[in-house]
Amino acid sequence: MKIQWLGHASFLITLASGKKIITDPFDAKVGYPIPGLHAGIVTVSHQHFDHNAVENVPGRPVIVQEEGLHSLGEIKITGIPSYHDTVKGNQRGKNIIFTIEAEGLRICHLGDLGHVLNPGQVEQIGEVDVLLIPVGGYFTIDAGTAVKVVEQLKPKIAVPMHYKTSYVSLPINKVDDFLSHYPEYRTERELVVSAEDALPPMQVVRLRLCLGEKNEL
Repeated sequence: MKIQWLGHASFLITLASGKKIITDPFDAKVGYPIPGLHAGIVTVSHQHFDHNAVENVPGRPVIVQEEGLHSLGEIKITGIPSYHDTVKGNQRGKNIIFTIEAEGLRICHLGDLGHVLNPGQVEQIGEVDVLLIPVGGYFTIDAGTAVKVVEQLKPKIAVPMHYKTSYVSLPINKVDDFLSHYPEYRTERELVVSAEDALPPMQVVRLRLCLGEKNEL
C-alpha cells in the first residue's frame, strides 16, 4: 500500500491491486493545486468546502460520507461518529472518523476531529497501523491534543495533516509544534507499508506534498 499527501486532509491511498482511495478532497479556495487524480473511492469526513470537493475527483467514484460499515470488495471502510469541536458539534458540527481496512492493514483518517477521543471511539477504531491526524488547531485539535490522541490510539505510524503551509491562508498552525514532540520523526515523499512490515512500536512520518511545483515542505 502506498500513501501520498495531496495537501490539507487529502491523501491518495493506492493498493497493490491498483485500486485507489482519496480522502477529503479540497476546493481550490484552500490554496493547494487540485490534483485531478482518479480514484474508485472517495471518503468525505464532513460537508465543508476544504473536505468535500468530490467534483474535483474525475470519473464516477463511490462516495463514502456516512457513518457505519461500507463493504467495497476487498476494502472495508467504517465511519465512526465524532465532532468538529469540543462542544459536541454545537460550534462546527459533526465529523466522521474513517477506518480503512485493506491488504491486512488498518488506516485511520480522523478528518477534522475537534476533541480527544472517548473510550467508545477508541474501541471502535481499534488497532491502527497508519493514523492520519490533524495537528493545526483552530478548526481541529492542536498539536498538544494530537499528541494525546496518538497516545490513545498507539498507531504504528502517525502522519500529520491539516496544518499551515505556504499554500494555505487559513488561521491554522504549522506542523512544527507537533513534530517537536517526536524528534526522531522522518520526512518522506510517500509512505509505503505492508502487513508484513516489522514496524517499531510508533513512528511519525511527515509526508511531502505529492503535487505542485513548490517544495517548501
